[in-house]
Amino acid sequence: MTLTLPKSARKIQQAIEQQGFDFQVIELPESTRSAQEAANAIGCDLGQIVKSLVFKEKNTEIGVIVLASGVNQVDAAKLMAYGSGELDMATASFVKQHTGFTIGGVPPFGHTSDMQTYIDQDLLQYDFVWAAAGTPHTVFQLDPAILVAVTQGILCEIRTD
Repeated sequence: MTLTLPKSARKIQQAIEQQGFDFQVIELPESTRSAQEAANAIGCDLGQIVKSLVFKEKNTEIGVIVLASGVNQVDAAKLMAYGSGELDMATASFVKQHTGFTIGGVPPFGHTSDMQTYIDQDLLQYDFVWAAAGTPHTVFQLDPAILVAVTQGILCEIRTD
């Protein structure tokens, strides 16, 4: 693990290593805040970017995270078929409170709160995908099957038609 990474990215590198994986967090000079920015900075297909979208179940403080392919829009109604309650997009403060990270750098795991995780099945078409690593400039690459295993997420069809 490199000590030159920002503190939030080091936290994700530690989480990766604690789970027995060897993928490495890298810091890029360009922003990876949005899926398109990340794809441009990495030089990969937009679909290979894992968007971490945080929702809040309506009338509760329960957080839900959706890991979606960068090309897809999420259909919240479809998530209800997989067991989520009715959802609202989370506010920036809710995201920070429940994940420990700010929007634009939310990783798929390593959060401060347990949240139900839903994973876009379209990510499985790729040999590898790229996920945020705690800051808007840090990412890591992994096999999408490992993403499912490490997050214990529910694999589902979530894209809008």
